Amino acid sequence: MHDEAVTLLERLVSFDTTSRNSNLPLIRWVEAWLAARGVESRVTLDETGEKANLHAVVGPRAPGGIALSAHVDCVPVEGQDWRADPFTLRRQDGRLIGRGTADMKGFAACAISMMPRFAAMDLRRPVHLCLTHDEETTAEGARRLVPTLGQEEPPPAFCIVGEPTGMAPVIAQKGYASWFVTVTGLAGHSSRTTETANALQAAAEGVAWLAARARDYATAGRRLEGFEPPWTTVHVGTFQAGSALNIVPDRADFAFEIRSIPGDDPAAVLAGLQDYMEREVMPPLRAIAPDARVEVRPRSSLPGFDLPEDSPLALLVQRLTGRNRVARVSYGTEAGFFQDAGIATIVCGPGHIAQAHQPEEWVAESEIAACIDVLGRLAGTLTDG
Repeated sequence: MHDEAVTLLERLVSFDTTSRNSNLPLIRWVEAWLAARGVESRVTLDETGEKANLHAVVGPRAPGGIALSAHVDCVPVEGQDWRADPFTLRRQDGRLIGRGTADMKGFAACAISMMPRFAAMDLRRPVHLCLTHDEETTAEGARRLVPTLGQEEPPPAFCIVGEPTGMAPVIAQKGYASWFVTVTGLAGHSSRTTETANALQAAAEGVAWLAARARDYATAGRRLEGFEPPWTTVHVGTFQAGSALNIVPDRADFAFEIRSIPGDDPAAVLAGLQDYMEREVMPPLRAIAPDARVEVRPRSSLPGFDLPEDSPLALLVQRLTGRNRVARVSYGTEAGFFQDAGIATIVCGPGHIAQAHQPEEWVAESEIAACIDVLGRLAGTLTDG
């Protein structure tokens, strides 16, 4: 089974599913591969017809069971130092190298390869396979797929999201939310600042306000040990404005994100920023340019999740993996969508987050084998009921 998973991973990597591209060729290929082995699946398209989710179920159409979930989009390779084609899998010194091997086509390959094996067993509870699009950008795939899980058959009771954790059980993640901000003003020559409205400087005041909130969280915010860092973080990642020093910019754009520990509300930070900009920053601009404005647009969001350490799923996955401890992570996954739908969820998969999004991204072949072993042991629990 390990060799088959590697062969599947090679094929999955060969599809350039960078989020800006369609993932439909990969999804249709998986659909056909499963069908050839007697496993039917349902493919649902987004409104463009270019992005798709896949959902397959084997075993009895009964309440309970478990979902194995993976996103199949990946991040860009441009500007990274790859030694060979990122979309051609390479085996080297025990590593499987290629874009998406760790994040997270490695787990997808393992889960897909196991579905015919699950189908041939006398399962007491079903196994669901969920493949989603656009986790790396909008998370729209999981946002659309999860509500459909109970429409044609009972939903699963549990879910394993196979993000790269080194096969360690992860029971909590921070929530994630991000926004685009555009400030508009009035351009003019820099010698006539009293007749212009500088959008760059106004936006910079907003960025400075966010930086102050980041310091507040770091120095006096709530702590939840197990996360790294154990407080909510605020980060501004992009800023674009200006064309020449002697021209007052009439537009500035920036994007920021909040990764919040359970109990902290990112909407409060957003509301505080909007209030500060409208109350303190924009009035002087509007005195000169009445149409000056601040526009905030949602970029992406991922709900956090928090599974109790003594929950049946946490104890089960510890037993299956041979681990006696659990972890919490600060990066985002789709787990919160499943948990918010009433499906107990844990994150556990091959590879390490340190390799995700990096040039020469890789997953250890031994971890693919370990994942297959864990899924095989999981099958035993489902035949036992």
